[in-house]
Parts: sequence; structure tokens; C-alpha cells
Amino acid sequence: MTYKEITKNYLDENGISIGDTIKINKEDISYEGILLDRPEDSDDGYIVLKLSSGYNIGVAIENTTIELIETGEKPNIGYSGSEIEKDPSKMDISIISTGGTVSSIIDYKTGAVYPAFTAEDLLRANPELLEYANYNVKALYNIFSENMKPKYWVEAAESIANDISDGSNGVVIAHGTDTLHYTSAALSFMIESPVPIIITGAQRSSDRPSTDAHMNLISSVIAAKSDIAEVSVCMHGSLNDTYTYLHKGTKVRKMHTSRRDTFRSINYEPIAKIENDILEVNPNHNYIKRDEKELKVNSSIEEKVGFIKSFPGISNEYIEYHIDKGYKGLVIEGTGLGHVPDNLLSSLTRAKEENIPVIMTSQCLYGRVNMNVYSSGREIIDSGVISGRDMTPETAYVKLCWVLGQTDKKEEVEKLINKNIAGEFNEKSSIKYFLN
Repeated sequence: MTYKEITKNYLDENGISIGDTIKINKEDISYEGILLDRPEDSDDGYIVLKLSSGYNIGVAIENTTIELIETGEKPNIGYSGSEIEKDPSKMDISIISTGGTVSSIIDYKTGAVYPAFTAEDLLRANPELLEYANYNVKALYNIFSENMKPKYWVEAAESIANDISDGSNGVVIAHGTDTLHYTSAALSFMIESPVPIIITGAQRSSDRPSTDAHMNLISSVIAAKSDIAEVSVCMHGSLNDTYTYLHKGTKVRKMHTSRRDTFRSINYEPIAKIENDILEVNPNHNYIKRDEKELKVNSSIEEKVGFIKSFPGISNEYIEYHIDKGYKGLVIEGTGLGHVPDNLLSSLTRAKEENIPVIMTSQCLYGRVNMNVYSSGREIIDSGVISGRDMTPETAYVKLCWVLGQTDKKEEVEKLINKNIAGEFNEKSSIKYFLN
């Protein structure tokens, strides 16, 4: 226990330990939950509870009474055990860990989170998963997702394909949340699959009683056993541990730094909702069904693609730099309907003359790019810029990386950008996506 003197004595006197379910009464309010540990540098005089909602709360112990409801234990992570035998009546699911919070543990000395799990630890830390399937588990990487690189997308795609070729009935990828939507888009373009490929993560590490990893992992396995043979993202759909959503891999984005329901479908609706172990498909969506397609991998990619955000006062040097440094393509996150300042037009024209494709997206995220509305937008079109339609800027970036991995011919690049390959854009806009 890392609680300090005053709090430690308070807990010891009442026979309370980390992991116990307790009720603490303070004036006219009571809190009930699981007692969590705290980092060693935390202030004395406070305890932390995990509430039934799954969220944590700090409570000052001054002028309180406390009672033990149920004895518990601090979570044990990566415990050893006998080899897990396969159940022939269950599906075979692959779990591939790349790191991130879903595959991390907390250091109680500092309160910091580290990507320290192996894929086997991930399974053993979530033993309830064994009720749903047989598993082949492996750790592809052990990194936080801010360290993800395009070449890792290629390696992940090839690893997934190998597992599917070996008979996996579905694949779950444990991934850090910060760049998860880049990876989901990349895999969507790289792989045609006869089985579901589900990417999941967590906002809190797997060894914390307040983790969202358990529910996300279980829901992901349920999705991996389903008939939805697409690359999808499975994450919390609400603040509490009530249900998860399955989002299309090219139409999803992280929208909040810390909320459990941080992932939202953009210009789209979730493919399915998973609640009480039941997957309910959104009736508004068609999807690729299990065994509808044969396994096909096309993981060629061009890493030298620039990603530029327009802002007031931006200089054309941003574009000139990328051209001079030999970048093969550019994605611009423009304003509104897809605009940039007039002073960038000469540089955009130079990119066109040097056969460097430029895709325009919008900082607004919702809605679609339409550069035909204003004269300034039409000038951007004349400079050779390609509309990103209603793709998110991240998906447009990943798509251009993938397209340039297929061809460097200008006409073919533009043709592929305008082709709906993995459901990355809608032919028509709908206000309902923004309202939802």
C-alpha cells in the first residue's frame, strides 16, 4: 500500500486494504466503491474509490466514517498458470498486441503508465475472455501509439494475414488510442478479409480496477466472432460500463482526451452496438459478410506524404518545404468547405506541375469539402487540388500513403483517390451524422 501516514493509519485502524469494497460516509453523503492504490507522491489525507460506474473519485478522509462491505484483492497482472487447452466447440480468435494503454500497467511509485504487457499477459489479465473463444496471442510491438509508423501498418497487415491464413476465425488488435484511427484506416485499405478484424484500446491501463480494457476486449472478441468481416474499431459507447460501439475503420476518430466514449463515427453511424454480450447491427448499414471475400493483402505504401494544417497567416513555405524535400504527396486540412489562403495558390500550382498530388480536407470534420461554392475554392481546384469529400483528414492522409504505394502515375492516383475503396467517403451528406 502506498498511502501515506495519516491515510494508512486510518485504513489500518478500520481493517481496510487495497481492493476492498467499502462505504465511506461524509456529512450527508456516502460513497461506495473499490479502494484503489495511489502514486507515492500523492497528497496525504485522501483515498481513491472506483465507483460502480467505473469512474474513480477522490475523497478527503477528514470527518468521515468508513465500513468494509467486501474483502477484495489488488489486481494481479500477468500471473503464471497452466497452459490453456483449446475447446473444439469454440472459435479460434487471434489477439495481437501492439502496446498502448490497453496493454499497459501502472507504476504505483510514480503513477505513470507503461506499455509492459505481453499478449499472453493481456489474456491472463482478462481470464473471462476464455469463456468466449480459443486464442492465439502474440505481441507484435510494445509501444505507445504515438510511436506508430507507416511501416508498422505494413507489418501488422502481414501478421494479421498470416493468422487468417493459419485458420483464425477473427482477429483482435490491442492498440494505443492516440493513433488507433490511423491504423484502422490503413488496415482497411490494405486488407480484404474473409473474417472480422477488430481494433480496440483503452483509456485506462488493464491493471487498474477502473480500466475500460476488459469490456472493450470482451466486446471486441464478440465482434471478432460475428458476421461483420470488415476492419472495425470497438470502444466504449458511453461513459459507463454499459455498451460498446463498432465503428467502421475509415470513418472513426478519437474526439476526447480522456473520456471512455472518445471514439465517434464521423459522417457515419456505428456499424453495431454490443450490450450484454449481444451484438446488434445498425439496420442502416450494409457490410461485408464473413467469407464473402477471399483474403487479399496489398500493403505497399509510400511513407513520404506530408500533412499540413491551414491556419491564419500560414506561409507558402510550408508547401514549398515539402516539395523541395521530395515529398510524394500532400494532404491539407483546410478551413470550412476546403479553403486555404490565396498566398498558397502558387505553391499548390507548383505541386501540380511537379506531379505531386494534393488532397483537400476540412478542419470541420463533419460535412464535406466543396470547393465549387466560392471563387477562392474554384481557384484551388484550378491549381490541381483533389477534393477529400467527407473523409477525415487522417483517413485522407492514410489513403494517399496507400494510393501512392500502388502507383505514381498522376491519372491513376486521382482515379484511386476518387474511388470508394473501404467506405471512406459517402456519396451524399446527411445532417443526421452531426446530430448524432
